[in-house]
Amino acid sequence: MSNKSSKSQMVPEARGALNNMKYEIARELGVDYQQAYKGNLSARENGYVGGYMVKRLIEQAERGMSGKQN
Repeated sequence: MSNKSSKSQMVPEARGALNNMKYEIARELGVDYQQAYKGNLSARENGYVGGYMVKRLIEQAERGMSGKQN
């Protein structure tokens, strides 16, 4: 088992892109995410954004595997 924490990323260079995706999806869903997050969102709202992030990342990976870019 690895000594890395669960918060470590496989590709640290992707952190900025993932943060941008989080804010973009939150806006699309009408969730009030702020750059300086202060814990004002419920677990349900955070989970909603995270779930859509996973869905979008899977779609992007599938497109990449199929050779389609959009």
